[in-house]
Amino acid sequence: IRHVNQPFVAIDEEVAKLLELKAQLGDDGKTQFVLKTPKGTRDYNPKQMAIREKVFNTIIRCFKRHGAETIDTPVFELKETLTGKYGEDSKLIYDLKDQGGELLSLRYDLTVPFARYLAMNKITNIKRYHIAKVYRRDNPAMTRGRYREFYQCDFDIAGQYDAMIPDAECLKIVHEILNELDLGDFRIKVNDRRILDGMFAVCGVPDDKFRTICSTVDKLDKMSWEDVKKEMVNEKGLSEEAADQIGEYVSMQGGMDLAERLLQDHKMSQSKQACAGLSDIKLLFKYLQLFHVTDKVVFDLSLARGLDYYTGVIYEAVLTQAGTVSAANEAQNDTNAEESVSVGSVAGGGRYDGLVGMFDPKGRRVPCVGVSIGIERIFSIMEQKAEASPQKVRTTEVQIMVASAQKNLLEERLQLISELWNAGIKAELMYKKNPKLLSQLQYCEEAGIPLVAILGEQELKDGVVKLRVVATREEVDISRADLISEIKRRTEA
Repeated sequence: IRHVNQPFVAIDEEVAKLLELKAQLGDDGKTQFVLKTPKGTRDYNPKQMAIREKVFNTIIRCFKRHGAETIDTPVFELKETLTGKYGEDSKLIYDLKDQGGELLSLRYDLTVPFARYLAMNKITNIKRYHIAKVYRRDNPAMTRGRYREFYQCDFDIAGQYDAMIPDAECLKIVHEILNELDLGDFRIKVNDRRILDGMFAVCGVPDDKFRTICSTVDKLDKMSWEDVKKEMVNEKGLSEEAADQIGEYVSMQGGMDLAERLLQDHKMSQSKQACAGLSDIKLLFKYLQLFHVTDKVVFDLSLARGLDYYTGVIYEAVLTQAGTVSAANEAQNDTNAEESVSVGSVAGGGRYDGLVGMFDPKGRRVPCVGVSIGIERIFSIMEQKAEASPQKVRTTEVQIMVASAQKNLLEERLQLISELWNAGIKAELMYKKNPKLLSQLQYCEEAGIPLVAILGEQELKDGVVKLRVVATREEVDISRADLISEIKRRTEA
């Protein structure tokens, strides 16, 4: 027995470890459940929701001003609907578990479901906006502030119209929204897929490499030209000479003058496609001048937008003001973490004339152009601005608190508040029979409620209500008959 003592010590140690583990697991032996939101998602508290609501209202007001209708589509689509529409980003699509029914995926954006909706319902023209959540299997641990579930906010014009008129309106909408939200200075970069494809052709990029080289060029806002060139040559197998020629073009920026110059360019002018794109850019700038937005728009040959479905004009809005850079990068959504060197994109879009035809059995094309507002990044900037501002964000819209100055007035308070609610006034009262007047007034200050209607024995006798302005503490007696119009006059300015 003395010789077998050694194993017993080992057993004791193992038992101690197991007991420790059991203690960690809790009494019933179940793992302690950690309460958290899933990776890449977040909750929004009332303050954040108040900011979000304000942003949504501004955007929706703009969409409606331009005559848009709204639709909704399912949060999941048939897997096949989404397959082959997103190029290299397809790997980020969330597939739902096969449960013996249809193979489904969560929507990756709102554009492909829109195209499916048009084809399925044989709609040939519509101007619609759609605000809803989309899902991407991004790696949020690696890319800070990049969510797996986030809102997209889209406006699209579908239909056969004269060149560049709807496209110009989309850019005007971006300009209006960014101005109204007051996020700081911004630029809207514009290019055309046909100009890019023409440029690739004249620079000697093989046809089958167009799309993959395009998604590399798309990284220019987050990588240096040296790194982009390295990826083209080493990873994508492009000749050094072709890459250098692309490098010359993608460094060009300008306006209508640049489009005119490129139409005369001995190489670019060899591409019919590029010439068609350049003529459209010229026309676009002509319309943008009439809309008075050219001060913010720049024709930029490095803009590529990686999605496969774009066929014509493409654009992206970026913030340029230093003050908002850190906010934009803090919780950006649609770009990588390396972007801390540049300012975040807050809107993007373009023309996609072939997407609806992909779904139509007869291949009928419905030309479309649209824009997506980068709502998550805008939220994060607005949140940061609210944090820095001394002004408190109100999370309710209550106009008046119904309070009592003495005991035993609950029934009178309930009667009065019911009258106010029935008249459409936003009102609150404390859920206590006999609340202290001081605690009722303090609650108003904390919640930002501007007015208090105070009831007391004397007021009831005289048929009046004491109306108190919380900010100035001034009090005035108002007759019951005039109370509702007085509240509206003071709060609905």
